[in-house]
Amino acid sequence: MSVLNKALAASLAAATAFTSVAALAEEEVNVYSYRQPFLIDPFLNEFSAETGIEVNVIFGNQGLTERLKREGRNSPADVMLTVDVGRLQDLVDAGVTQSIEDEVIESNIPEQYFGENNQWVGLTSRARVFYTSVERMEPGEIESYEDLADPRFEGRICSRQGDHPYNIALIASMIAEHGDEFTKQWLEGFKANLARKPQGGDRAQIKAIRDGLCDIALGNSYYYGKMLANEEQRAWAQASRIEFPNQEGRGTHVNISGMALAKHSPNEENAYKLMRFLTEETAQSMYAEINFEYPLNPEVEPSETVASWGEFKADDVPLAEIAALRRRATELVHEVAFNE
Repeated sequence: MSVLNKALAASLAAATAFTSVAALAEEEVNVYSYRQPFLIDPFLNEFSAETGIEVNVIFGNQGLTERLKREGRNSPADVMLTVDVGRLQDLVDAGVTQSIEDEVIESNIPEQYFGENNQWVGLTSRARVFYTSVERMEPGEIESYEDLADPRFEGRICSRQGDHPYNIALIASMIAEHGDEFTKQWLEGFKANLARKPQGGDRAQIKAIRDGLCDIALGNSYYYGKMLANEEQRAWAQASRIEFPNQEGRGTHVNISGMALAKHSPNEENAYKLMRFLTEETAQSMYAEINFEYPLNPEVEPSETVASWGEFKADDVPLAEIAALRRRATELVHEVAFNE
């Protein structure tokens, strides 16, 4: 081979190697996640094993929306994962999302769990339930969220702060059902029935039942599974039972974990592959087993633990409507000084 031909061959080999490396580098997808790594790593690892696409995750308790805004068109983010319809809507309001248009995703997840213009999609749900004392209350003694304002429960209820996103979503659902005036009066009655100033997280309210401080608490359903799996907290859970409110009416309020597609996704094809995977059986089942949440794909059953709590009727108000009422819900919390 002549010197010229050798040089040409070397050049072609180098070009081929560069193209291969570039192609491999493109086989990735970047996730910004408010969800803790131990909750999402198992199914992201499974996605990589099935597709060969590397998933790079940036985790943050807060500030990811602001980061996306700062990064603008240069953002590496492809998919955002978070909990609570409020955080999903915050991403939309910040202008960092785009519509998710995909027949597979739309066939896997019911319509009510899509944001306006498909700007976000739910993945799993959690019910906002009552935890009631096994020792001091009979099953069914409290039946509805409206009953939280009933004077017969004065001094018997524990709650986290009213303006926490979990409670704001519930209050927004009350506005959707009853309107402003009723909801404000209900909040005043709810506050009057509190056993103590709102404080702590959902688990703290359930512990308060075990400690005899109150008989009724609001909490997300998945905490029950988490506490039963925790040696220290198992006794807290066992002192309470889960009850699903409003089963004779509109149904129990549910909130979601969900996903959004980044506005300037640099790996959009892979982003869609990941988002489809997250709505399909493997990931939905893993979500259910790991975090005791309800799969939103109706073809996937909840975990054995979650199923043991019984079936319930869920409120079917579109969560996009709940998201739109969050601001007014927050205003009402402050108007009645719920946290004071």
